[in-house]
Amino acid sequence: MKVAVFSSKPYDEEHLRKASEDIGLELAFFEPQLTAQTVALTAGYDIVCCFVNDVIDNTVAAALKENGIKLVAMRCAGFNNVDLEACARHDLPVARVPEYSPNAVAEHAAALILDLNRNIHRAFSRIRENDYSLSGLMGFDLNGKTVSIVGGGRIGQTMIRIMKGFGCRVLCYDPMPSDALLETGVELVPLEQVWAESEIISLHCPLLRSTYHIINSNSLSQMKRGVMLINTSRGGLIDTPAIITALKNGKVGYLGLDVYEEEAGLFFEDYSDQVLQDDIFARLTTFKNVVITGHQAFFTHEALQAIAEVTLNNILHFEKGELDQMCLVKT
Repeated sequence: MKVAVFSSKPYDEEHLRKASEDIGLELAFFEPQLTAQTVALTAGYDIVCCFVNDVIDNTVAAALKENGIKLVAMRCAGFNNVDLEACARHDLPVARVPEYSPNAVAEHAAALILDLNRNIHRAFSRIRENDYSLSGLMGFDLNGKTVSIVGGGRIGQTMIRIMKGFGCRVLCYDPMPSDALLETGVELVPLEQVWAESEIISLHCPLLRSTYHIINSNSLSQMKRGVMLINTSRGGLIDTPAIITALKNGKVGYLGLDVYEEEAGLFFEDYSDQVLQDDIFARLTTFKNVVITGHQAFFTHEALQAIAEVTLNNILHFEKGELDQMCLVKT
């Protein structure tokens, strides 16, 4: 089967080619995102392989069907950029990678917490300028602090174990807790308690209608002054203008982001010789208590290998009519 891989980077090609050895798939790699402007490139292929910022709306879904595409294979867990109803109308099943390396994302979230708390990013810059002063770099002991995890899936469970390792009191909000989550021994609480009691809140939930802008002016108003917020999940979980207001008035004391609501067309690219056009994102970068990474929490050797293997296995199982229901995205 012929597979068109969009939003392709050298590391994608390396891991996908390695995983595809001796399995009979013909892979073609396209650097542009899949959009209405690039969908014509899918003509002559059987499968389209997409990433987090590829756009599969009704127009693209119709064109994919017309071009003979039989499956949309996402090489990520999230699918908020896919119009599932449009894909269903055009008889286009959508597969995803429901899990790859929960350690990769949870460890990155923990790294953001440590960086923000101990001002490592600021200390690094000072040392490079021959400034060894400590003023403004004071942090706090994580031990004994209340940390809340919003979303108790595999990544959330890993984060729970990490923060317990620091001696934190760990709370978790999950509307449908699994047996695996219960086995962590975490204290399950409603969102109102998360907002009210936490020194640190880390988001690990999917982007759904119910979680869109879950961090907003109302939820922020219920939080402790100086709260630390971490988001390694999806940018749309946070109302960015609201968070900027909270940073300015001190309600939010620390913000760690690996995702951003308007990251499509920004993250994964090098714009170092251009002027940043997103004024809201530019404002975020001016705060000393904000650390932003460019959607790299997943970016480990182990995670990329797992993503490649699961993605290609989804394609092979689809070809045999045996696609795992766990990997099949349903409307």
